[in-house]
Amino acid sequence: MNTTNYNYQRFTLRQKLSRYTVYLVIIIALVQSIRTVEVIPEFFFDAPTQMADLFSRMWPIDFDFYPISVHGAMIETLNIATLGTLLTLVFALPLALMNASNVVSSVWAHWIARFFLVSSRSINSLVWALLFVAIFGPGVIAGVLAIAFRSVGFVGKLLGEAIEEINMGSIEALRASGASWMTVLLKGYWPQVMPAFFSLVLFRWDINVRESAVLGLVGAGGIGVVLNDSMNLFQWQRVSMSLLAIFVVVILAEIIVVNIRKRLI
Repeated sequence: MNTTNYNYQRFTLRQKLSRYTVYLVIIIALVQSIRTVEVIPEFFFDAPTQMADLFSRMWPIDFDFYPISVHGAMIETLNIATLGTLLTLVFALPLALMNASNVVSSVWAHWIARFFLVSSRSINSLVWALLFVAIFGPGVIAGVLAIAFRSVGFVGKLLGEAIEEINMGSIEALRASGASWMTVLLKGYWPQVMPAFFSLVLFRWDINVRESAVLGLVGAGGIGVVLNDSMNLFQWQRVSMSLLAIFVVVILAEIIVVNIRKRLI
């Protein structure tokens, strides 16, 4: 009769050491980050009092300010988000096709597409806005271009991945029948990728509405300009009106996008 006792261990010694090493690195990084931030204790502990004072100045909300400046600025913000999203498609669609290995087989095309997609995603929309404000001057054009160039990487990458995941059976059948490249693209690829395409565009437009609201802080038009001016003049009741308008528009945009996606997908 075998009476050998087995001592079961969930992790081996090497796995345990690896896990503890990761924990140690995280703790060291956290401590180093806290030391680098250099939080001033007086300001940190005084923050609740300052916040309460700020909220008291923002109340009551100046609703009369809405028709004067906020309404037009919010419409401009929505226009920036919409035009920026539409302009995104001009650049994102070719890059998505170049990045999809089942559409373009060239390795060089893949690297070129990925370079532009990564470059777009790596730069924040505010940085793009600062760049285009310096080139075109303050206004809507800078905001539209900032939104578009920021969105290209997001839409292009996810759309390219959606194209790579389609069923190639219908594509091969169309190619075997002698169909042209454009016919294969419109009759084979597009019907399968269409739900993902509209889902991505709507989702990105929703994100762009939020990002457009702050581009005015650097002069790229929209509600951010009104918000920045009110803050510089210490008109806190008007600031609260601008913030409330942004909150309401973002919630409405979320509801609209969710309902449209349910109908399309």
